[in-house]
This record gives sequence, structure tokens and C-alpha cells, in this order.
Amino acid sequence: MNKAEFIEKVGQLNDVSRAEAKRWIEGVTAAVTDALSTGDQVRVMGFGTFSVVARKARPNPVPRVGERTIVIPLGSRPKFKPGKHLKDAVNGRG
Repeated sequence: MNKAEFIEKVGQLNDVSRAEAKRWIEGVTAAVTDALSTGDQVRVMGFGTFSVVARKARPNPVPRVGERTIVIPLGSRPKFKPGKHLKDAVNGRG
């Protein structure tokens, strides 16, 4: 499902226009992005938790050269941990 299909589905489920559903989706993604960029977590009970994890700097070999390596710098990345209800629904138990 791409973003346009997702917006359409949210609109249908909530009986609102496509434009209204789009504003909701963009609002949610902006709120999650803002929270994660400040180091906060976003927990949606039954759905899951969005968080940020730190990654250490690490060497990585260059595949074509073999011996030469590059260093991938220290950084952060977003992470999502699904909640129990979401896992059960995906596995056909919900």
C-alpha cells in the first residue's frame, strides 16, 4: 500500500474526504518525526513504539576492492517495535 492508497483507506474508514484524511496522515507523520528528532519515543498502545537508536561508527569493506574499507560514521536511526495487538492481527490471531 502506498501513501495515496493509505490516505484513501483512512478516508473510507473514517467517512471523511480524501483531503481531510491526507491532513490527518501528514499531521501524524509530522508529530512522530518531531518527537523522534528530539529524542522522544512515541508509544501507541496496541500498535507499537517508535524510538531512536544510536549506531556506533564501524568499518565496512568496499566490495569491489576487497582490502580497502570505509568507515561508516556514528549516527542514529528510527526504530519501530510492533505492539501485541498488531503482531496478533498480522499473525491471524486478532
